[in-house]
Amino acid sequence: MKSITGEIFVLKNSNGALINDIDTDQIFHNRYLSIVDIKLMGQYSLDNLDGYKDFSKKVKPGMIVVAGENFGSGSSRQQAVDCFISLDLQGVAARSFGSIYKRNIINTGFPMIEITEIDEKYLETGNVFTFDIDKSEIVFEGKTIGKFVKFSTVQKDIIEKKGLLNCV
Repeated sequence: MKSITGEIFVLKNSNGALINDIDTDQIFHNRYLSIVDIKLMGQYSLDNLDGYKDFSKKVKPGMIVVAGENFGSGSSRQQAVDCFISLDLQGVAARSFGSIYKRNIINTGFPMIEITEIDEKYLETGNVFTFDIDKSEIVFEGKTIGKFVKFSTVQKDIIEKKGLLNCV
């Protein structure tokens, strides 16, 4: 895997800033925990996050979710990762991730991009970003607009094999 390219879906608050501290209950509310079929989970993604109840109807397959700091804080519910897989998204990019969520998303083989710097004027839903894995750069229309934490060899391997359980 050399890069991940796709339209972004940016999670912003009413002031236009990236939303921080999106917890797993906002990503996939506990009222849906009885749903065990991953194909059914996507429709409930982010429906407990203010202003994003209709997220699953607006997001398109192949998109990359972009958020602020501490994405996925809270409980260890795997459904908070699986709901994005259910929607056929390509990954989640955020300034930082909750520690348990970070392990879950990596182990699932779903790309987790930890942004270290970005020119926020380009953070508009629908813009097409390329996340250059080798250079750890975020590119928009041929211009480097940010950087992210380099993927470890292990993380790349888990992503390529579509999950930790496929690495054994």
